[in-house]
Amino acid sequence: MAEKTNSFERFWKELKRRRVFGVVTTYLATAYIIIEVTNNLSTPLHLTELFSTLELLILALGLPFVVILSWIFDLTPFGIMKTGSPDGSEKSEIQPKPVTKRLRPSYILNAVLIVIVIILAYPKIFKRNTLENLRSSGEKIYVAVMPFQNLTGDTIWNIWQTGIQNELTTFLTNSEELKVRQTELVNKLIQVKGFANFASITPSFAGTISQQIDATVFVYGTIKKAGSIVRVNAQLIDSKSEDSYTSFQIDGTEENILHITDSLALLVENSLVISKLMNKLPLYQRHRPTTASSEAYRYFLYGEKAQSSRDYPTAKKMFLQALAIDSNFVFAALSLSYVCMNEGSYEEGRSWSDKVYKKREQMPTWMKILTDQNHADFYETPLEVIKYLRQYLEIDDHFPGTYYNIGLSYSKLDQYDKAIPEYEKSMKLYDQFGTKPWWIFNYTLLGEAYHETGQYKKEKKLYKKADRDFPDDPGIIWYKTVLSLTEGDTVTANNYIEKYKTLRRDRSWTEAGIAYSIGEIYNKAGYLDKAEKYHRLELSFEPEDPYRMWDLALFLIDRDRNIDEGMELVNKALELKPDTYWFLDTKGWGLYKQGKYNEALKLLERSRDLCPFYRHQVYLHLEAAKKAAAGMKSN
Repeated sequence: MAEKTNSFERFWKELKRRRVFGVVTTYLATAYIIIEVTNNLSTPLHLTELFSTLELLILALGLPFVVILSWIFDLTPFGIMKTGSPDGSEKSEIQPKPVTKRLRPSYILNAVLIVIVIILAYPKIFKRNTLENLRSSGEKIYVAVMPFQNLTGDTIWNIWQTGIQNELTTFLTNSEELKVRQTELVNKLIQVKGFANFASITPSFAGTISQQIDATVFVYGTIKKAGSIVRVNAQLIDSKSEDSYTSFQIDGTEENILHITDSLALLVENSLVISKLMNKLPLYQRHRPTTASSEAYRYFLYGEKAQSSRDYPTAKKMFLQALAIDSNFVFAALSLSYVCMNEGSYEEGRSWSDKVYKKREQMPTWMKILTDQNHADFYETPLEVIKYLRQYLEIDDHFPGTYYNIGLSYSKLDQYDKAIPEYEKSMKLYDQFGTKPWWIFNYTLLGEAYHETGQYKKEKKLYKKADRDFPDDPGIIWYKTVLSLTEGDTVTANNYIEKYKTLRRDRSWTEAGIAYSIGEIYNKAGYLDKAEKYHRLELSFEPEDPYRMWDLALFLIDRDRNIDEGMELVNKALELKPDTYWFLDTKGWGLYKQGKYNEALKLLERSRDLCPFYRHQVYLHLEAAKKAAAGMKSN
């Protein structure tokens, strides 16, 4: 074993002494440069595929000869000389004088060749020229349409090889998002390469042609026929990687071939434009939409942007527009359902959820899970919602919104200790993607969870980061005010409150709305006298509004400030808005605190039945009343 090792070491040293590695490196670099130059000149010089093949074969066969010659001979300052043996036994008759060590010409040659290779190879390695990366740049997508291959076995269909190609090219040229290479250029290159039969064009060859004319993606299709049925297939293929990222299939008859072509063109255009829109999004949002309409998808993205900014009316309008274009756009319908919830239109939100749920059997697994989750938001408890969300994690565990929604579900159950790690996972993923969170609630709900568990230092640190991502956001100011009051820093809190008022007025909030929100700041921080002051101020601004009556009533009853007055207010609110589940819950809670447990139980059960989704507060009130009523019976 030792002898084999020593033999290998001697052989390795001899390779280095004879400079075989240097010569081979020079040869390979030169060969690469020759190949690249030939590729760039093949079109203007009308070189065929055969020339490129022979060139590659000759260069490959030359490598062994170069290795042998480099072993036998060496390039010295005195010319090419036979390499002597390592022990010096084979000495040349001429003994040259020692030469001072200087930079060898071979070193300079290799350095120059390496620089040239890097220049030629860099764009191929690092250039953002895959279809996905190019679209993310916001530039137009460059497309080449190949002749469709006639696989019908009937030469009468040969005319449609370029016929469909022409129709598709003409249609796609009208798109503002695409730059389509003209048919004449594509077919001229194919002819120059010696392909007279379009059926022999391979995806690899089509990719080469596309790269020569700077087309990032090409359309590669076939025509088939069985009986009276004509089938046209097409694929969108990345010119460089040759990966097919989507395909289409349309069936029809010979008489409606133009209709087939128009339908195919529309599918291709929508797919390309949708992909471009997708790649303008952060990585975590680049999921394939459930629509084939680029316009519907565009309105959907407008809605998503508005929703993330809490502009719910605009978001609702955009989602409805997307659904008007494509009524089967499931993701838009689910998003619309949540927007309705966020703006308080719960019944409308549940209605959209029901519509989507009826279609769940036709959905892929991932969409079915999200539909089940949405349905559970209205008809089940947060625990069932969490179950569906964890199922979705098995499909995609890198979407921050899933962890956020799990945390939100735990927050709805007041289980903040369980919510925190889920929120934190969501925030960590946003950091990994190098983007800020989708909306402000990623910060405020985690901050609230820290607050409820007494982790004030973490809460304060979180809000500093939130200020960088969402500067002067009223939601962050609200929670920072609560934190300052909790820590006893009333000076800072007062400054925050003044700033909060200004920000809300700038957003056209009413004075009653501002007073309510400040009252809730003091309520959450435990400053009950201040909280009552602002809730009374709220009602004074809009004294006939039943919701303002209810706000003050809930505070007075829940905080045991003045239950009788609270009951008067909630009764008046119910006269104006009967069967409002919030009002019924508050009145039931007031009856419970007055010791009228059976009456409370009936109202709280009715409130639960009318509630369009699970509310933990209603559940807790109802459970307390059940327990108290049961205790009365046992006595």
